[in-house]
Amino acid sequence: MILWPLLAIQVNVNWHLVPLALVISLVYRASRYEDPERILRSAARLFITILLGMGAAFSLLFVLSFGL
Repeated sequence: MILWPLLAIQVNVNWHLVPLALVISLVYRASRYEDPERILRSAARLFITILLGMGAAFSLLFVLSFGL
């Protein structure tokens, strides 16, 4: 019996946002700089910024939809 379709249904889509933000920050910073140390440092900073921005957007939408 194949369980993969059942596992795919139960996974929350929001868990894909963290690796997506990580990949976006790494690729974006790697296209800007050539030094690996600088790429990782600035990619980590951008990753945190993206996560904080998504968290702020989620919080705002949660507050706005609280009474609905």
